[in-house]
Amino acid sequence: MFQVASHPHSFPMHSHGRRESVASSASNHPTLQLPRKLARPEYTEVSKAAIVSAAPELANVPPEYIRQLLRPKEAEMTAGLNALAPSHVPNYLPKTHLPSHLAIPLRHSSSSSSVAPAYPTHALAVYSSRSNSPDSQALIIPIHSLVLAAHCARLPSLPSSARYESSSSSRVQIPVIPISLPSPHAFPIIRKFLYTHSLESVLRSLVPLPSSHHYPFLQSLSRETVRQTMNSHSTLHQLAKHLCEHSNYNMQTLTTHAAHVKDFWQDVVALGVNDVALWDTLDLAWEVVLGAMNICAARAGQ
Repeated sequence: MFQVASHPHSFPMHSHGRRESVASSASNHPTLQLPRKLARPEYTEVSKAAIVSAAPELANVPPEYIRQLLRPKEAEMTAGLNALAPSHVPNYLPKTHLPSHLAIPLRHSSSSSSVAPAYPTHALAVYSSRSNSPDSQALIIPIHSLVLAAHCARLPSLPSSARYESSSSSRVQIPVIPISLPSPHAFPIIRKFLYTHSLESVLRSLVPLPSSHHYPFLQSLSRETVRQTMNSHSTLHQLAKHLCEHSNYNMQTLTTHAAHVKDFWQDVVALGVNDVALWDTLDLAWEVVLGAMNICAARAGQ
C-alpha cells in the first residue's frame, strides 16, 4: 500500500542507489512516507522469443538495432492506430467477459496522404493487479506487438496478430490480450512514450509544468537536458515552486501527484522498460514532487 510521509523540510539531491525514506511531520498534516528515490531494477534485455513472435524476420537482429529501426516508423504506426474507428474500440470492457478479438472498421486516410498506415496487431486489456473484484474493468489499448517486445523485458510473447478479411479489407480483427498491471491508468503514458519517445510528453503527463515559453528547454527535452535540470538546484526549485502554486499549496493535492508518479513507476518496473532517458525523466518528476512538498511543508510551518 502506498503511504506518503510528511515531506522533509529540505530539498536535497540524491544519487542513484539511495534507498532511505523521506519522513517528517508538520503540525497540521498527517505523517506520510515517501521513498527518497524510486529504485531502478537491474537492466534486463528484452526477450528474443517475444521479438521472434512479433517479427520472425528479426530473429537475428540485436534488440537495440530493432529499437532504432522502429523510431522512423512512428508516423506509420500512429496512422494505423488513428485508422481504427473509435466507435468500435471500447474504452473499457469487463475483465471477466473479454472477447477473443475485436472486429474494427478501418478509416482509410485520404489518397493525398504520404504515410501508409501500419495497423495495430493486438489490443491489450489492461486490468489492475491489485483488484480481485469480478466487476473489474479492463482498459482497452491497441498496440503493435513489436513495439512492446522491443522495449518491455518482462512482457511475455503475444499470440498471433491481427487478421484482415481480404487484401482490400476495410476491417481488421485484433486479438484481445489480458494483461495485469499495478496501475492501468498509467499505461497509456508508457505506450505513448514507446511510440514517440517524447520525454516532454512523459514529464507533462506526470506533473504540471510551466509554459515552455518561459522554460525553452522543456520544449525539446532530451536526456541531456533532463540530467542538466537534475543538477541545477535553482531550476529544480523553480519547477517545484510552480507545482506548489499550481496545487494552491495543498498538501493533499501534492500527495495525489506523488501517487500518480509512483503508479507510473510501478508500471514501468512491471513491464521491464529499461530506457535510461525515461528513467531519468521519472527521477526528475519525483524530484519536483518532493521539492514541492518540501516548499509546502515549510510554508505551513511558518
